[in-house]
Amino acid sequence: MASQPPGAPSSAKALDQESNVQLSSLHIRDGAHRPRKLPWVALVRACGRFKLLLLEARRGRLLSSLNPLAVGNDLPPPKKHWMPEKAAFWGDQEPLSKIPFKIMRGHQHIVSSCHFCVDDTKVLSGSYDCTVKLWDAVDGSMVRNFEPGPGAPVLECSVTADSRRIIAASYDKTVRAWDLETGKLLWKLSHETFIVSCKISPDGKYVVSGLDVDRGICITDAEDTTTVSHIKDHHRMSVTACCFDPDSQKVASVSLDRSIKIWDVTSQATLLTITKAHTNAISNCCFTFSGHFLCTSSWDKTLKIWNIHTGEFRNRGACVTLMQGHEGSVSSCHFARDTSLLVSGGFDKTVAIWDVGEGYRKLSLKGHNDWVMDVAISNNKKWILSASKDKTMRLWNIEEIDQIPLVIEYKKARGLKLKQCEECDRPFSIYESDIFSETVTKCVFCRIDAKDLSTEASPSSEGEVSLSRERSLGEDG
Repeated sequence: MASQPPGAPSSAKALDQESNVQLSSLHIRDGAHRPRKLPWVALVRACGRFKLLLLEARRGRLLSSLNPLAVGNDLPPPKKHWMPEKAAFWGDQEPLSKIPFKIMRGHQHIVSSCHFCVDDTKVLSGSYDCTVKLWDAVDGSMVRNFEPGPGAPVLECSVTADSRRIIAASYDKTVRAWDLETGKLLWKLSHETFIVSCKISPDGKYVVSGLDVDRGICITDAEDTTTVSHIKDHHRMSVTACCFDPDSQKVASVSLDRSIKIWDVTSQATLLTITKAHTNAISNCCFTFSGHFLCTSSWDKTLKIWNIHTGEFRNRGACVTLMQGHEGSVSSCHFARDTSLLVSGGFDKTVAIWDVGEGYRKLSLKGHNDWVMDVAISNNKKWILSASKDKTMRLWNIEEIDQIPLVIEYKKARGLKLKQCEECDRPFSIYESDIFSETVTKCVFCRIDAKDLSTEASPSSEGEVSLSRERSLGEDG
């Protein structure tokens, strides 16, 4: 057996002595200092690593469930969260309405004006971002920015019936005209006062501008920009909107003073004045495609349809009032080509679709995040266009509006049935509970026309009574 070096303890004894020394030193340190708490940084890191491990484990389960090769794993499928089905550009507006819509984004500020053009395949818009844009109505893409653009926010834009020319009015007191196909600027017209509205006549011959300070309208030649008529103090307060009739021979203007004026371009005279047509300022106006009726929208939350036929005993319009459609001021209105529908936009952020024949709101379109500034309806009655203060436009598909459950239920609740006008063949609704439902064979427009003819053919005393009734109707709103 080999001998141990001098001074070396035996193995067992040495180990015991060594352990005792370490334990005693620990007791001394523990007695001298209390153990410190775990630092917050270490605690946070530990929690973070724990969460990361959980996420990685969850991701692993998800990936394995999606892996077509992981067929042998007994893992539960991932939970499915309900999401509304939407196409690339389309979405459903409300569960019961089922109105598909497309959101058109591209403007950087309020979209103030919108129109259909080029056989409903294109959309024209004007905005407070100082641009006028042309869009493709099929895919929602922007086709053109009209240059050189206005140097101030665009208040309104307009297009001719043949979609050859467009105009736009802006806060820099100018009206500009472009060729729609080429985008070329044709002319620029300056006014001395602010322009609040502008429209180009359907035949493309005239441009009418509503002027703020002048409280009137200015009609100019669309070819050489010469002044045809400049009517100052046409209203008692500022003009809010103006428009041409389909024949390009009459100009309707509305004002903050609640009045309506019809101006004849050829005779350069006022044909009709309706004072106090609403109980608040009138915001906009539009003609039917026959030119026989004018719709006005107002801050009093209503729309009114006026018969503007003039006769020996008439200087007031026979009015139909559309109510309970908006919860706030009505900003805009537009008739369908066949006059069966009327579309309106409001500061309550909604678009209302009206059954004109029966005077009730057919459907309300909700989705904009701010005021609806302008509306339009396509010639084929399949699309509605709305421009909003939320910087977007919405293209609504109303092709199957009569098959929408909400519309069907509302008709049933109102007890309506569909009939066909014996005079113009236009379909119209009537209440089934109406005791005269079987005797009413004409739509509301043909009935109003018949009433006008009977009034004009009646003796003068009866005409004065009718005129007095119409005057009180116009003044009372």
